[in-house]
Amino acid sequence: MQNNLRVVTLDGPAGVGKTTLAKRVAQELSIAYLDTGAMFRIFGWKFGEAAPGMSEKELDAHIAQYTFSLSGIGFNSVLSVNGTPVGDEIRTEEVAALASSVAKLPVVRDALKRVQREISTQTSLVAEGRDMGSVVFPNAEYKFFLDATAEERGARRFKQLQEMGKPADLDIIIQQIKERDEQDRTRKIAPLVAADDAHIIDTTKLDIDGVFAAIMSFFD
Repeated sequence: MQNNLRVVTLDGPAGVGKTTLAKRVAQELSIAYLDTGAMFRIFGWKFGEAAPGMSEKELDAHIAQYTFSLSGIGFNSVLSVNGTPVGDEIRTEEVAALASSVAKLPVVRDALKRVQREISTQTSLVAEGRDMGSVVFPNAEYKFFLDATAEERGARRFKQLQEMGKPADLDIIIQQIKERDEQDRTRKIAPLVAADDAHIIDTTKLDIDGVFAAIMSFFD
């Protein structure tokens, strides 16, 4: 990473509000926003349930077909795959579950870690994900880990889906979040955990403005 480029990491479990906050922080700092979860969702969507059964050679061959790029700043940041901006086709609960499964595969994590680090050599960014501060960018200038109860995160996701006009069942969403938490926290490769030097913020009783203010208070 070039000395004049800045990396800020924002980690935490599903539904904690990372996306909105990471975009807002990036906007405030006038740098790009990198949605690393979208990268795993892309592979989950493209590879489907077959991925865990593929050999490393097969996965490498599939992964090699995709090139990621990042452009823009803050809310206008755009992650593209093979030159095409990532769309809402990956924003479903089914794809989220597939992404969590794919994320357990070492060959996928290693490939995306290389891509993410390469992107950080080209632009300053706020990297949102699960292990940005603990694994991908251990030397990041600022690291944050957001958390909230599964019930609160489920309620937020339920409201989001309703606003998008998509069918939603609160109990099912909460159960899916708990299952994904268990997968993410207990996987052997890069489990969901706060970096030792990360600033941990519990967002359960805070609104977006409150969390944003808490994050920005650490910047000069």
